Amino acid sequence: MSALSIEPAASLALAAVTPISKPSLAGMDRAQLAQALTAVGVPASEAKMRVAQLHHWLYVRGAASFDAMTNVSKHLRALLAEHYTLDRPEIIAEQISADGTRKWLMRMPSSGPADKGAEIETVYIPDESRGTLCVSSQVGCTLSCSFCHTGTQKLVRNLTSAEIVAQLLVARDRLGDWPGQEPPEGAIVPVDGGRFVSNVVLMGMGEPLYNYDNVTAALKVMSDQDGLCLSRRRITLSTSGVVPMLGPLGEGINPALAISLHATNDNLRNELVPLNKKYPIADLLDACRNYAGLSNARRITFEYVMLKGVNDSLAEARALVKLLKGIPAKINLIPFNPWPGTFYECSDWEQIEAFSDVVFNAGYASPIRTPRGRDILAACGQLKSESQKMRAKERLAIEADAMKKLAVEAFYAHGAED
Repeated sequence: MSALSIEPAASLALAAVTPISKPSLAGMDRAQLAQALTAVGVPASEAKMRVAQLHHWLYVRGAASFDAMTNVSKHLRALLAEHYTLDRPEIIAEQISADGTRKWLMRMPSSGPADKGAEIETVYIPDESRGTLCVSSQVGCTLSCSFCHTGTQKLVRNLTSAEIVAQLLVARDRLGDWPGQEPPEGAIVPVDGGRFVSNVVLMGMGEPLYNYDNVTAALKVMSDQDGLCLSRRRITLSTSGVVPMLGPLGEGINPALAISLHATNDNLRNELVPLNKKYPIADLLDACRNYAGLSNARRITFEYVMLKGVNDSLAEARALVKLLKGIPAKINLIPFNPWPGTFYECSDWEQIEAFSDVVFNAGYASPIRTPRGRDILAACGQLKSESQKMRAKERLAIEADAMKKLAVEAFYAHGAED
């Protein structure tokens, strides 16, 4: 299959007055669904049962319309449709790699007249026995890691928990991963008889631990065994090392942990991962040693991008082994994925293999991650959208202009009625 893309929809012009659409229930947790029902007058005595119904239709059956909810009364369906939708984020473009990797550019619903809807990227990576969804947690990123394309896009905002969950709903919609559905013709999906999306990794746009509350709330929805039913063992959170949040993460949702390390000394890591200036390697590794549930059966993955002539010497390999001594770990070697404008190069394959041999001979698993989706800029470190943060002054000016126009329209409308 050659790389192809579905043509992007025509971009939305920022209208002078952008109506705020009805909120979507898609992605909400049980408490939020209860609040939504209460807001439209559903009695408290009835809400618990109705929440269970909505939750089942949303996360077990994948309902995209209230009409599909056949065991919900017609009156309640009409009431819900009047005030809410089940809309997912809009797919602006879908690209399909030669290796079956799929990348979706999604636009979130507008939150007001100054917001045309933030855009994020989500990637699906299929294998024979599993399908991994790489989910974004922020629009843009604050960390500015020098080798990462996403780091060239300034942070626009955090995603809500519902927006994070909705990325999984979109993937299951597009892949036919709901009961009674089939995958699109020609799609590459797992063939083991399980779900087409079996794993989720928080490795997309953003630093998940800088959006801790929304991320952990979303992971609870994804791992609800009466809903989306993802095993927590199949959820991995990747962080550049926000040390103070690793303790609460382990004591709370406790996903599998991946650390973006990429260097064995603070001087180099300060350059590659500037967050290291705040939380240096020694502090980061201490937090890793204390991560809840850590054992030889449940290891931390340390990600190490291979940059030619920068961090790929055999001396660095030996230093890496020494650095991680005593930590149950797997070292994931990532061939650098180039992107427009970067000055880094990927290490030669022979060098990557020699580096891997040093690590493996020291007793660590050291898989070399096969680059997936490079041809559509869907590989590790290549994600980026065009959303840009609007300055507060610009946003307030647009909103003020919108309110003036609404007031003028209301005045003339009343005048016409008189």
